[in-house]
Amino acid sequence: MTRIPLYLPNKQNGKNVLLLAADIGGTKTSLGTFKVEDAQIKLLREQTFPSRDYLSFDQILDEYLRNDVNSPPEVLSIGVAGPVVNNAVKLTNLSWNIDAKMLQQNSGWSKVCILNDLEAMAYGLAGIAKDDLATLYSGEPEAGNIAILAPGTGLGEAGLFWDGKFYRPFATEGGHSEFSPRTETDIELFHYLRNESPLISWEHLISGAGIYRIYSFLRDVKGYKEPAWLSEKLTTEDPAAVVSHTAMRELNDGCVKAMQLFVSYMAREATSLVLKLKATGGLYLGGGIPPKIYPLLRDELFRQQFIQSDRMELLLQRIPIHLILKNRTALTGAAHYGAFGKEL
Repeated sequence: MTRIPLYLPNKQNGKNVLLLAADIGGTKTSLGTFKVEDAQIKLLREQTFPSRDYLSFDQILDEYLRNDVNSPPEVLSIGVAGPVVNNAVKLTNLSWNIDAKMLQQNSGWSKVCILNDLEAMAYGLAGIAKDDLATLYSGEPEAGNIAILAPGTGLGEAGLFWDGKFYRPFATEGGHSEFSPRTETDIELFHYLRNESPLISWEHLISGAGIYRIYSFLRDVKGYKEPAWLSEKLTTEDPAAVVSHTAMRELNDGCVKAMQLFVSYMAREATSLVLKLKATGGLYLGGGIPPKIYPLLRDELFRQQFIQSDRMELLLQRIPIHLILKNRTALTGAAHYGAFGKEL
């Protein structure tokens, strides 16, 4: 595939600066110091922190900068899992608030910018290499919008608008749109989840916690057996990882069925996103989960579910589907945005 031409208005501004980029998620927060020179960015240092071990982003920022051997960065660019409004955000899966204006006033940054983490991932496609992608289906790509679906701690969704010359990334909060049951099993699952929440979003299912919710439904309602060894692992380890790893090794029928449903739901929501954006430029799957379940996504189930539509199957059959393997795409994208997407 060819490199994606993003609209980066200040790509040729010629300014050389040190920039600190952040990718903040509900599970982990990654920070990286980048050197911006001759319209290129170079990663100098990176460190990852467990988000829930800290009361605020400021604590992580202070710890990172205290141990940074480089000169102090001048620009701070933050990709964050949450709805960004007026350069400020209240995180969706953490009790943090981040305000660019307050950060700039309190810490003396020359520039602070905040963008949604999926928008940052979209910017990260500007510098992604061929080896950082796996093509699940080559399709028949044509110039047009691009869709990104990224399940992890939550469900992120974004798009890239094709203006005829460049791609322009934009954020959405589509992962919080309501789950739409289709089959009798879906309806049973919906009623099961209503015990947890009156509104069931796609994020309730297409996320790490969603994998375990689906598995629990199959165990509690559909009667799938849970052996003692699996019960112990679910108690002592990350339940989503246990279910997905067990399914890929075909060691338990409940786990296998749970991941089949998870992949189906992921495909169905990807279909909705692609149709709403008319993403003829392709679908990109990112986030923490897809690379870990690559063998399941390579199977026919994902694409079979993806192309199901009332009257749009011919369009969906043409859509290329790519898996983002590079785990720092959003971090690099935040750096691209801070360096070239906003005036320094």
